This record gives sequence, C-alpha cells and structure tokens, in this order.
Amino acid sequence: MKFFTHRLRVYTLLRAPTLGSLLALIFFLNVGNHVQAASPVFTTVVPGKTLNFPRDFGAHPDFRTEWWYATGWLQTPDGESQGFQVTFFRSATEHDAANPSRFAPKQLIVAHAALSDPALGKLMHDQKIARAGFGLAHAGEATTDVKLRQWTMRRDADGRYQIALPARDFTLSLTLTPTQPVLLQGEQGYSRKGPVAGQASYYYSEPQLKVSGQITRNGKPVTVQGSAWLDHEWSSTLLDPRAVGWDWVGANLDDGSALMAFRIRSVDGQALWQHATLRDANGKLHAISADAIRFTPLREWRSPRTGARYPVSMQIDMSDTRWQLTPLQDDQELDSRQSTGAVYWEGAVTIERNGKPAGRGYFEMTGYLKALKL
Repeated sequence: MKFFTHRLRVYTLLRAPTLGSLLALIFFLNVGNHVQAASPVFTTVVPGKTLNFPRDFGAHPDFRTEWWYATGWLQTPDGESQGFQVTFFRSATEHDAANPSRFAPKQLIVAHAALSDPALGKLMHDQKIARAGFGLAHAGEATTDVKLRQWTMRRDADGRYQIALPARDFTLSLTLTPTQPVLLQGEQGYSRKGPVAGQASYYYSEPQLKVSGQITRNGKPVTVQGSAWLDHEWSSTLLDPRAVGWDWVGANLDDGSALMAFRIRSVDGQALWQHATLRDANGKLHAISADAIRFTPLREWRSPRTGARYPVSMQIDMSDTRWQLTPLQDDQELDSRQSTGAVYWEGAVTIERNGKPAGRGYFEMTGYLKALKL
C-alpha cells in the first residue's frame, strides 16, 4: 500500500525546483490557458482483469497514479539491523494528452528513500521530483524500469531488482532477488480499498526477496544482506471521500509465509474498509474477511517536528490469530511535503504471532497529521 497526492500542479512544481519542474513551470505560465482544454480520461480499475507478466511489472501511464515500493530489513557484518525504504511514484497530470510539446508535464516521477538506523535514533530520508522526459526521469512500460536522475530501480532479465540510489546522507546499492512467486493481492490482483467497486487498485506483491549489496555512509561502504518486500500498485481512484488515511503492514515471516493487512480509516478512527492476506510457507493463500480483522493501537509516539501522534505499536487480531507490531525505532516519520505533500510514518517493525517472534516487516501509517488527499 502506498499513496500519491494528485494535486501536483503549479504549487508542487514551485516547491521542488528541479530542472524538470522548472521547465514544466515555464510551460504552465506560458501556455496554461490552453492545457486544460482537454483533460485526459484515466483508465479505471475493474474486477476480473488478468494481470500479465512481465508486462505488468512495468508502468501503466493510462492510470492516474502508480508506485513501486520496496522495503526491508538489512544486517551488517557486525550484526546490526537497519531498515530501508525505496519508493518510486508515477502520476499522470490533467494536461491535454494530445499536446505535442515535449515540455508538457504529462507524467510526474517522484521518489522517496529512507534508512532506519537505531544507532542514530531518527529516520534518514531524501526525496526527489521531476516530470518525465529529457532523460531526467521515466517509468518504462515493458518491465520495472524507473528512474529519477541518478536514482534507479530496474528489474533485470533474471527477475532481480537492481536499486542504485545516491541519497543525501546515504547511498543504497542493492540487489533484490525473488525466492517466491508473485503474490496477487485481493481478487487475483484486483484490490478493493472502499465500499465502491471503483475504489480499488491493481496490486501485487513480491515478498521474501533476498537482499544483498552495500550501504554507503560518510564515504564508507558496508556490505549488507537481508530480506525485502516489494509492492506494485496502479489505480485512478483509491479512497472513499470519508477516508483520512490508512494503516498497512507487509511482513516476511520466519517460516517463509507472507502477511499483508491494511485498514482505511475514517475521521473517527473506525475502519471504512479493511483486508488481510496470508500466504503460508506452502504457497496456500488465506484471505481474511473484513469482519474478522481488528486493529488495536498499543502505544503512541508524538513527532517532535510535526506534532503528529502515531500508534507505532499495533495489535492486529485476525480470527484466532493475534499479531503484534513493534517498531525498530519510534522516530520513522517521513516528511514529504516537498514532493507528494504528505507527512507519514513508514517504519521497520518486528512481528509477533500469538506472543511469539514470527518475522519482520514494514508498517505504514498515513493521515495522522491531516487527512490524506488523493
């Protein structure tokens, strides 16, 4: 589960003065009276569609928004644990699709990167934004191939994901190797996010990815290994108008299983929609019905920067199973107001199953500072 704020027009471009955004801004200012003449009609998500790989590893520019989202736990040679997040977003703007200008910002590419290190005690993160084109940014359609300047995520011929990402305070050079088949979320990849059928995404995951590579900090490369989870979603309409945000977890369990659960929250904190999937070590898929899921906050952390309060420790009951999420560190808040416009908590967590250690994953919470606008 991920998100992208669609109201990316002049104000977003002003916030992020990359070469691509400046060119786009010039285009807005000079011909803005004409670009809204024929706003594009975005493709909608419908049930019953069969996802087709490797094509669906790639971008879907006819849909409004899309993201590739990799998170994981890494270990250094001395046994220290760190968490990482890499997300690339693609967003189609409302500019005239027939506009032939190379400067027309029809697609925007945004990327976030973060590293959780308990020795530091707070999240290190970076973000970039540019409109697609001119070799600055792109999202390829044949398979996963996303780029934003020097930041890249590519799926090679052997199905491995190669991540090269020189961020402000760290550099990630990672290879993510699949060990299990693609996991289609929801109904064969059609994932409902609300009570209306169109409030949905196409959504698949690749859990239990084996990670190898390097983290470089202060000019010093450190070899790491670990496990990761990759999500890819695309949609044109996601949230119910009453929704303020969501809580989502994706977890690689120690026995080889994979757990995904989310709830869409209303302003009173109640679940407007929720769903969970557990694929066991034998590959059997268990879909958990909404009435059998209950999220219960256990402990709150208040951000000293934004004042947002996040339930960083969460209990999730599913039928006769109780899961408990405990953060690697409390401060894993990411302020992306310079790119997507949102402030959210995205962090590495350990997982207990009925009181016993069960695995590791990533927990995402949105809409705790203010309602998330999509």
